[in-house]
Amino acid sequence: MAESVELPSRLAILPFRNKVLLPGAIIRIRCTSPTSVKLVEQELWQREEKGLIGILPVRDAAEIKPVGPTVSEGADSTNQNSKVQSGSSDSHKLDTKKQNDVHWHNRGVAARPLHLSRGVEKPSGRVTYTVVLEGLCRFSVQELSMRGIYHTARITSLEMTKTELEQVEQDPDFIMLSRQFKATAMELISVLELKQKTGGRTKVLLDNVPVHKLADIFVASFEISFEEQLSMLDLIDPKVRLSKATELVDRHLQSIRVAEKITQKVEGQLSKSQKEFLLRQQMRAIKEELGDNDDDEDDLAALERKMQSAGMPQNIWKHGHRELRRLKKMQPQQPGYNSSRVYLELLADLPWQKASEEIDLDLRAARKRLDSDHYGLVKVKQRIIEYLAVRKLKPDARGPVLCFVGPPGVGKTSLASSIAAALGRKFVRISLGGVKDEADIRGHRRTYVGSMPGRLIDGLKRVAVCNPVMLLDEVDKTGSDIRGDPASALLEVLDPEQNKSFNDHYLNVPFDLSKVVFVATANRLQPIPPPLRDRMEVIELPGYTPEEKLQIAMRHLIPRVLDQHGLSSEFLQIPEAMVKLVIQRYTREAGVRNLERNLAALARAAAVRVLEQEQVVPLNKGMQGLATPLVENRLADGTEVEMEVIPMGVNSRDISNTFRIASPFVVDETMLEKVLGPPRFDGREAAERVATPGVTVGLVWTAFGGEVQFVEATAMVGKGELHLTGQLGDVIKESAQIALTWVRARTTDLRLGATEGFNILEGRDVHIHFPAGAVPKDGPSAGVTLVTALVSLFSQQRVRSDTAMTGEMTLRGLVLPVGGVKDKILAAHRYGIKRVILPERNLKDLVEVPSSVLSNLEILLAKRVEDVLEHAFDGGCPWRQHSKL
Repeated sequence: MAESVELPSRLAILPFRNKVLLPGAIIRIRCTSPTSVKLVEQELWQREEKGLIGILPVRDAAEIKPVGPTVSEGADSTNQNSKVQSGSSDSHKLDTKKQNDVHWHNRGVAARPLHLSRGVEKPSGRVTYTVVLEGLCRFSVQELSMRGIYHTARITSLEMTKTELEQVEQDPDFIMLSRQFKATAMELISVLELKQKTGGRTKVLLDNVPVHKLADIFVASFEISFEEQLSMLDLIDPKVRLSKATELVDRHLQSIRVAEKITQKVEGQLSKSQKEFLLRQQMRAIKEELGDNDDDEDDLAALERKMQSAGMPQNIWKHGHRELRRLKKMQPQQPGYNSSRVYLELLADLPWQKASEEIDLDLRAARKRLDSDHYGLVKVKQRIIEYLAVRKLKPDARGPVLCFVGPPGVGKTSLASSIAAALGRKFVRISLGGVKDEADIRGHRRTYVGSMPGRLIDGLKRVAVCNPVMLLDEVDKTGSDIRGDPASALLEVLDPEQNKSFNDHYLNVPFDLSKVVFVATANRLQPIPPPLRDRMEVIELPGYTPEEKLQIAMRHLIPRVLDQHGLSSEFLQIPEAMVKLVIQRYTREAGVRNLERNLAALARAAAVRVLEQEQVVPLNKGMQGLATPLVENRLADGTEVEMEVIPMGVNSRDISNTFRIASPFVVDETMLEKVLGPPRFDGREAAERVATPGVTVGLVWTAFGGEVQFVEATAMVGKGELHLTGQLGDVIKESAQIALTWVRARTTDLRLGATEGFNILEGRDVHIHFPAGAVPKDGPSAGVTLVTALVSLFSQQRVRSDTAMTGEMTLRGLVLPVGGVKDKILAAHRYGIKRVILPERNLKDLVEVPSSVLSNLEILLAKRVEDVLEHAFDGGCPWRQHSKL
């Protein structure tokens, strides 16, 4: 490394295009342009003592836009001293006679030639020079000018003096940066030494050359971008330059390590694949010698035969055969082999033409099957019989999609399976509860990792026929997010005009779903989008009456519960009276699911008692008694014991039938309370809660069926404000405000005030509360209930405790019809209510209510709010005759 030299005030400039020479670096330049050749000939070649020249970085004109001042020079220019002042500009631009833009950097490096050679002159007279230059120190261009055909510049050295360098070297920050740089540089040298078996000379430089010069030498030794080279050239402060060099050296070190890791990984994979290939070839040769050709090729041949027998349409067979040919050319260890094979196996497994043969449909047998499987539901079963009759007359008819809507536990899913049994078709259930990804319906594209077909195609693969009865369970529980809307995807599935060519994204070929009989279930209609609801025929299952529950329990639930618990009627008997008590005191649901759970609890208690009781087992003929310590002890006590050997192959029911007890357990009230606990419901709740004025009984509809809802109102000292509590929605809040307004407007007519214009809210607030605050409540059907509660509060008269009501009211006092009448009446019947007030326009809805329920209820119809008040209070409404409405 040469020592620093004193620079002259002006240097001949050699442009270095798109590269940067740093101090301490050595470069080789081929000079071919006329300006470069002329500079070498006049400044270096013809001088015995080779002087210094300046190396200035320049940019190609295509890389950046022209910036800076411009000097134009023609071919015969006489201005030999045209000058471009640099000022504060970062670059200088000069237009040559070829009109090329040259963008000069304002800083360069003074270089000393180490070697100079002249090439052979070509016939055109063109000469090429090769110059080896060593960078010495940085300089700044103050003035750029022309000398003949090449450039010269007036410069200023940017190197620090010896005294300044000594001060910098004593700086603690510089010392710390020096150690960090040397450590990183030594690590890089060690890596390169292992990789290239070089690095001895570089270690010598690391020990002998000053650190501020080492920074330039190391950065110049590897490839970095032109902008980073320029930024390194512009750094004058040794500390900043050392910090930048440390960053670049560390980055270069990390890139070398990453490249080595990737190379090792690739080499390891290649060696592994080569080893596997060799072993597979040897295995194939061994199997051929042994005559055992059960290899992967045979599996592919079996797959091809399976695809040929699958009955695919011609266009799909062409697609699958093309995919199979591509699979045969792949090695089993190649990426994508397994996914392609799984895809072809799916194509081969799908029932393209395989259908289950429908039995000769007998409507009488179907009706008998429905009656035996389901008690009640007369309207629903009649609609199913009509559906089956149309299918018999026209098997290829595109019938509607039946959607059973009702609370949990009313038998929606079992109705769908009964349809499949009546048609003689296979049954498959697709659960849609909680599905938010459209790909669950349409499938994932095969480009994704872990892709799979949609639930419909997967269900058809499992059932292995193209015409099953497919149950879309819980269609109201689907959601939508950024992954799509599954409910919208179901539109194509349920549309008979579109599902003939349903395109699953994973399958990527059309599949005919028109032969599938779709049945849907839901708890509520509101969450189902209107377009999807329009595709289906809604059949409502409101719930069961107590009489229906009793018959269902005696015919279906009790035999099923006994069988599930390994019991029979010889062990446990549940009388009808006890089942009625369970229905009245422990369950008030629309369905029978909780009823079955309570019966199962009784069966479990009976199972424990059966095993704890003394058992006498009969001895079969031809069997010898077994002498065991247990038998000997019993014989010693004078107890008769008989045993039999039970074969290992019998099931649990056969084993349970071998037990004998003296008498079966008969469930009574004592056992009910011991097993199920104290009664949860009684008939006194309504009377107790409506014992004070201001409380009324309303009827509401929920997703779990109809429910009884109490409304409580009270007054207190205040400013005439209305307070509402009980987790209420906006609609029911507006109903409360309308009810209060109607009562205040008719204070005199209702005899709630002594004089005309009396304000019933003067000096007091009204608080209306809906108990069961954890349950959200919203809807207009509580309007008449709110009015009745307010009139009871202000008149201090109690509402009849055996009366419940529902209805929407207007501001003028009209009672409007509401929905869910059957659910609400069934809820009132379950609760023990005797009188129900309904809007007059809901009279038509009573046709759906079972006659056994209506016979135990008094239905009161109301056209105006005054009619509701007339029916709600004992003795009628004495102030109605004074009403001026």
